[in-house]
Amino acid sequence: MNALRGLAFLLVCQSAGELLARGLKLPFPGPVVGMLLLLLALRWPVVRASVGPCADFLLSHLSLLFVPVGVGVMTHLSLVTQYGFRMLLVIVLSTLVGLAVTVLSLYGINRAKDNQKGLRDA
Repeated sequence: MNALRGLAFLLVCQSAGELLARGLKLPFPGPVVGMLLLLLALRWPVVRASVGPCADFLLSHLSLLFVPVGVGVMTHLSLVTQYGFRMLLVIVLSTLVGLAVTVLSLYGINRAKDNQKGLRDA
């Protein structure tokens, strides 16, 4: 029952994000807004306790989510052979940019924490 409540929380956050993104004409997709809403909602223990089992279940069956991608690649194999190198280049570059942004963000957070700690100690 708890996992179903968690699934309901996930679906409500995604739907609310979709409504906000479309209603406010935001420049990014609704599921991203929904994830931000879920991040805020995870501060409450009730949400955290029910989303946890649902997330564990979904992660244990994550490989099933790659089936449509595999079918799409097989269906459009001619496009993959035509644009494969470009796609690979974009994937590698975007991964490197994502990693760099993550590293710089964590570095900035750690630096801010150190500065805050230094101010408290002084």
